[in-house]
Amino acid sequence: MGVEIKESSVSEAEYEEMRQFVSDYLTASVENEEDGGRMRWYPWHSAEYRFNHILNVEELAAKIAEREGADVDVVRVAALFHDIAKLDAEQDVHAEEGARVAREFLASHGDYPQSFVEQVCQSVEDHSYQGPLADVSLETRCLIEADILDKVGANGTALMLLRMGYEARTHMDAAEMIERVLERGRDASRRIESDTAEGIAHRRLKRVKWFREWLEDEVPEMDGEIEL
Repeated sequence: MGVEIKESSVSEAEYEEMRQFVSDYLTASVENEEDGGRMRWYPWHSAEYRFNHILNVEELAAKIAEREGADVDVVRVAALFHDIAKLDAEQDVHAEEGARVAREFLASHGDYPQSFVEQVCQSVEDHSYQGPLADVSLETRCLIEADILDKVGANGTALMLLRMGYEARTHMDAAEMIERVLERGRDASRRIESDTAEGIAHRRLKRVKWFREWLEDEVPEMDGEIEL
């Protein structure tokens, strides 16, 4: 049986308005802090990186939601707001703060059904949940899986190699750093539930494995077992 495709209740113009709001909010979060914010010298704690991560998660979450039969609008909107408070709130409360911002935005922009607003905010609030994904709604699961997957694969590898420079490591440490990406990917594969997310994780892990193999082939000192 195919998944029913229903007409979107959120227009592309409304999505674009949300994206602009999120981008402006993240930029303001940095500009409003005299010390530049928490760990802002790490590029992945900048407004630019955080917004790019949010867009990546939106795309991944929508793909998973479409194939798994979730409400795509709920998932996409929740993805856009899931890390909006990441740069101006403490890590342990950024999900709750993000849900608050999402609720205020949706209440003042458009005429969204209350049930839709509640689903979005619940998914934003629960996106940092560390327990079994079977315990959360399908929409929240899609968001969590997408959030996990964005740091796996080529993107995760690029971020890890970039981190080497900030930790004053040499290129000879590259294999070790890439192994961390593989470990994170394996952990992700064990946690995710949907067939769609599992397929994405598998493809992304293969890319990291290939890069590690190519690196070791060109730099013999970088040897070691690769487990996938």
